[in-house]
Amino acid sequence: MFNLNYRFMELSPETVKTLLDEGIQLAYKIIPSLIYALLFYLVGRFVVIKLVNGFSKILEKRDANPSLNTFLVGLVKALLFVSLFIGIASILGVPMSSFLAILGAAGLAIGLALQGSLSNFAGGVLILLFKPFRVGDVVTGMGHTGTVRKIDILYTHLTTFDNKEVVIPNGNLANSDVVNLTSQPTRRVDLNVGVAYSTDLKKAREVILEILENDERVHSDPAPVVWLNNFGDSSLNLVVRAWTNTENLWPVYFETMEKIKEAFEKHSIEIPFPQRVLHQI
Repeated sequence: MFNLNYRFMELSPETVKTLLDEGIQLAYKIIPSLIYALLFYLVGRFVVIKLVNGFSKILEKRDANPSLNTFLVGLVKALLFVSLFIGIASILGVPMSSFLAILGAAGLAIGLALQGSLSNFAGGVLILLFKPFRVGDVVTGMGHTGTVRKIDILYTHLTTFDNKEVVIPNGNLANSDVVNLTSQPTRRVDLNVGVAYSTDLKKAREVILEILENDERVHSDPAPVVWLNNFGDSSLNLVVRAWTNTENLWPVYFETMEKIKEAFEKHSIEIPFPQRVLHQI
């Protein structure tokens, strides 16, 4: 400090005056820009918060997916703040071409580093926007079947019927076939029943249809049907089709199978098992 003051005292009055004049001129140029930039930031920040809050309320009124709401609000907020800081940089005299080039290079580097995550991110956006399934639906995707418990921006969480959690990347899920088993209000119950070749098919059909018609959960329109489907090795294979509400699909399936077994025994209708006949020559 002593050396600095000593050197400063060695400067001529003309040099000191010139330095002071240049400093004052520089301050006159910088201080207004700093004040304008500060005011621009304060006003801009207030406007950004108001816009983000208004956008968030609009999404809440639409009752959209919470994960999608969070993502959209975050995206809008980030874009608005980036625009705000670009405006501040412009006020301070930062060259926009250089500033945008830096942003572009940073974005490219981040994109290359997070290539896999960005694929999942894009898949999550598509799933949340187009809604091929929702939380609570039962779906089959990527070789897994289960109930959708959570849809994040990067992963979808399924709970299988044996209570296992499956986490599937959204990028893979968005680019594969997904079967939604509960999106429709009604489902068709498909049963296959085998009877002996000696069975009276008309009687067997009447027995099965009577079971279905007496079940209040089975719809009358479309009406249940029973048809001969195939000549098996040891049985005539009947196909049974009946419609019911989606939530009743498996109860109707399992209970109807038991009722058919009991009814066939009651009416002496044989349910064959595989047989092999040997002829001795």
